[in-house]
Amino acid sequence: MGTGFGLLWSAYAVSTYGTWIAFGAFPLLAVRVLDAPAFAVSLLEAAGLAVAALAAVPLGPWAEHRAKRPVMITMDLLRFLAMASVPLAYLLGLLSYGQLLLVSVVTGTANIAFTAASGAYLKHLVHRDHLLVANARFEGTSWVATAAGPPLGGALVRLFGPVVTVAADAVSYLLSALGILRIRAGDVAAPRAQDGRLRATELLDGWRFILRDAVLRRLFFNSVAVGGLIMATLPLLAVLLLGEYHFPAWQYGLAFGLPAVGGFAGARLSSRLVHRYGRHRVMIVSGWLRSLFPLGLAFTRPGLAGLLTVIAVEGLLITCMGVFNPLYATERLQRTPAERAARVLTAWSVSGKLAQAALMVVWGVLATLTSALTAIAVSGVLLLATPLLLPRREPQAASRSSEPGSPRPGSSTGRRISWR
Repeated sequence: MGTGFGLLWSAYAVSTYGTWIAFGAFPLLAVRVLDAPAFAVSLLEAAGLAVAALAAVPLGPWAEHRAKRPVMITMDLLRFLAMASVPLAYLLGLLSYGQLLLVSVVTGTANIAFTAASGAYLKHLVHRDHLLVANARFEGTSWVATAAGPPLGGALVRLFGPVVTVAADAVSYLLSALGILRIRAGDVAAPRAQDGRLRATELLDGWRFILRDAVLRRLFFNSVAVGGLIMATLPLLAVLLLGEYHFPAWQYGLAFGLPAVGGFAGARLSSRLVHRYGRHRVMIVSGWLRSLFPLGLAFTRPGLAGLLTVIAVEGLLITCMGVFNPLYATERLQRTPAERAARVLTAWSVSGKLAQAALMVVWGVLATLTSALTAIAVSGVLLLATPLLLPRREPQAASRSSEPGSPRPGSSTGRRISWR
């Protein structure tokens, strides 16, 4: 797939490793350093997601009309500066809940803009026939980083303190920016309107396109619901395992790192399963299976039994996600014309983040009124219904006009790129 794809893949890998080394860093700081209660931890995650999502609404059309590599580099540098401010404030004794909240907003907004730009750029670099392989490689890399990052992060926290992983995450964004800077495969930008202005109607174009396509519409609602219900429980799991059950940081990292090996295996199997059984059948079966296992977290208990329960449940869930995610991402890219990719991916991300934020607040309140474990169980029950939103029939092939390399008025020649 070329040197350009290799550099983009490498940039993705280093930033993903940094992110997973810092997994749980903000909840850990909130619980252990700032003594924040369960609702405050959920609010930290939720407010950051919600404000970032609202701030990112105009970024899809904005990124659509600009070369994608400079957008990605700018977002990487912005994330580097925001994350680097946390260890600096900690060392000076100035770290506060408000700063963690502000950094969450800044990095969340930059994440959405980066995802939109990278999605359009992946479509530029990789031919449609290779998109599944490319997405599977990103997915596999993500799960290897998920397996290795949290245990390593837990060990670093134990040796050097709670902010060292945040510093590592900051450096990873800087290295990602340097990797993207080295790409020499050209760029892509949709033509601007004659007056060069961003119209208010353009802000909703991404959602309009998604809702007009029957397959995208069902995938959209399914992904928003599943992502929201799963993410709503993450702060509560931090409170449950770190606060109530007093798991050490290395065990907390292990509980989420070890199961990610299943995600890598699932990503490697994804294209093989498609070759044997067909994309639609594999996507539906893996989509159903990933909704069944989270309910098992309701049986988490203190000690070794609880640790093994989390590892087993997360392992089964993540293996199914490793199979499903490349198929879902490929279907989404192939059904989206290159000139609309950035705004469609922005609309998708914004909706997902807002849903996650809202459900985190609701689940934080629910955990306060009942318990963290009860709230986690409720999420697992609701997830059982989400497969009903998946496409019911074999999707028709996407229009060939959305292929990389197809002629487009005002666009550069070549092929296009993204990660989720």
